[in-house]
Formats: sequence, C-alpha cells, structure tokens
Amino acid sequence: MKKIEAIVRHFKLEDVKNALTEQGIHGMTVSEVRGYGRQKGHTEIYRGTEYAVDFVPKVKIEVVCTDDNVPTVIETILRTAQTGQIGDGKIFVTDLSNAVRIRTGESGEEAI
Repeated sequence: MKKIEAIVRHFKLEDVKNALTEQGIHGMTVSEVRGYGRQKGHTEIYRGTEYAVDFVPKVKIEVVCTDDNVPTVIETILRTAQTGQIGDGKIFVTDLSNAVRIRTGESGEEAI
C-alpha cells in the first residue's frame, strides 16, 4: 500500500477529484495548506503598499491505494493538475505498513 500526497493549486482540485473518480479511485482527504517552494512566494500591492506573500495557498490531496494503482493515480494527478507554470505543486509517495478500518476492524488492503 502507498500513500500519495499531492500539493496542487486550488482551482485544480475539482478536476483532479473528477479524474481520479473516473479512474475508479474512490476516497481521498483534502486539506487547505500554505507554503512555498522555489518560487518563495510573491509580492502584491494592497492600497498602494507593496507587501510580500511568503506562503502561497494550495490544496493537499491524500490518496491511499494499492501498489498496483500508484502509476494510475500519479499519471491522473499529473495530467489534470499541470499548468506548465511555476507553482504547479508536488507529488509525494510513501509506503504504508498498515491501514485499519475503524468500523469493521479490517486491516491491510481490505481496509482501503
């Protein structure tokens, strides 16, 4: 099992969700996050005063899937979240040793 975390732009969330659902991937956790990468934020002008926005708002999508579904999930997120501009985000893949469904007590791949 793997946990895939994708940091994407806000306006790409619905596209990613719909594309993953079409691929048969059901279930995800979404969080609003803020951070910066190489772009290191940007500056904006508000009421004539320039100020720095150090942390850029993004959305973090977390999907837990079987090892077989990892390439499908990654390709789907890449295809739908990519704009080709700086700040498109990142995808992280980590191994999961176990998962447990609280309602039934099922564990492992049966729990996802």
